Amino acid sequence: MDGEQGVHGDEPPRWRRHGAAWWRRSGEGQGARWPWPSTLLLTFFVLAGSNYAARQQAGRADLDAFARVLLVIGAGLLLWRHRRPVLVVFGTAAAAMVYLGAGYPYGPVFLAVALACFNAIVTGHRKAAWTALGMLWAGHVLVAHWLYQWLPPSGDAAAPWGQEGVIAAWVVAIVAVSELARTRREQWARDRAERARAAQRRADEERLRIARELHDVLAHSISVINVQAGVGLALLDTDPEQARTALTTIKAASKEALGEVRQVLDTLRTPGDAPRAPAPGLNRLPELVSQAAGAGLTVEVEGKAPTLPPGADLAAFRIVQEALTNVVRHSGSRHARVRLDHDGAALRLRIDDDGPATGTDAGGSGNGLAGMRERAAALGGTIEAGPRPGGGFRVLAVLPLEVKAKEDDR
Repeated sequence: MDGEQGVHGDEPPRWRRHGAAWWRRSGEGQGARWPWPSTLLLTFFVLAGSNYAARQQAGRADLDAFARVLLVIGAGLLLWRHRRPVLVVFGTAAAAMVYLGAGYPYGPVFLAVALACFNAIVTGHRKAAWTALGMLWAGHVLVAHWLYQWLPPSGDAAAPWGQEGVIAAWVVAIVAVSELARTRREQWARDRAERARAAQRRADEERLRIARELHDVLAHSISVINVQAGVGLALLDTDPEQARTALTTIKAASKEALGEVRQVLDTLRTPGDAPRAPAPGLNRLPELVSQAAGAGLTVEVEGKAPTLPPGADLAAFRIVQEALTNVVRHSGSRHARVRLDHDGAALRLRIDDDGPATGTDAGGSGNGLAGMRERAAALGGTIEAGPRPGGGFRVLAVLPLEVKAKEDDR
């Protein structure tokens, strides 16, 4: 991460980076806080430390007003380190270079350069930090081994080469610590982003689950209510008793739908709590058959379901419910068959009707069928749906008895 990629759709000019001027990274600038306390503390430390160092280095030039101005400038530039990291790292290095070139004593003047370098690397301006440190070290080599003859203090001798090795080691150490901090910071940012994506995925999965539940509950119940309302209206005058039966069925279906919708909404109000009522499963298949009979559909059930995990049991029930709802809504047949078969590995659900279809969306090729496929896929199962060779429509679901860990943890 060199922090040198533009954020605009078109290629930015070379002197403009990060969506702003080249010396400022995107996200840094007017919104950054001014680090007054740390800058003032560091400035005081640099001035006090340099005074102490001057008393210990008799061969160097005395600290005068110009030296103190350079020290204040070098440390004071750190006030802009969050807003102008590149300018600050070059500015502190230049102030330190002029300070050393003037023959003033060594001391904590390097501390401002180190902090500016650390900040620049951590915020992504690695090349600028490396360049500034390299220029400072190269300038020190020139001053200490060649330019010292014309620069103060007078009579100064060339510095030993071992000193350059020590300075180079400090430069490498500063860069290494800064790079380590940058790597850790980027790792923390990636971890935060991954946690945010995982939370978003869980929220999306929960949203889709609730949408499937509401669709299955409402589609089935409203289909029953719609059929019975038509029957009641047709027989209201000629057969009041049959109309009363239709209204009773409507009342029972609406009550059942309200109860299941309330259960789904309870999970939204109290997401951390367990459901107050058990989720429906294949043990409620007789109720489903009875509701379908109320809508004028005769359902034959063959086979017996094994003991299933809660998630698989709910998915199997909803798949049968949606398939029967599609028969009521989209098929001219008033007869359907539900067959349950299982072995040691999977449960097979087959729902057949004899047709013919009553509309272009026969078989429920919309959200209902998509919801069935999503339920089966979440458990590692499959759904096959389509016209039967002899007429009618068939839904075949295969659900594994050993549910994936993802389902078990839900």
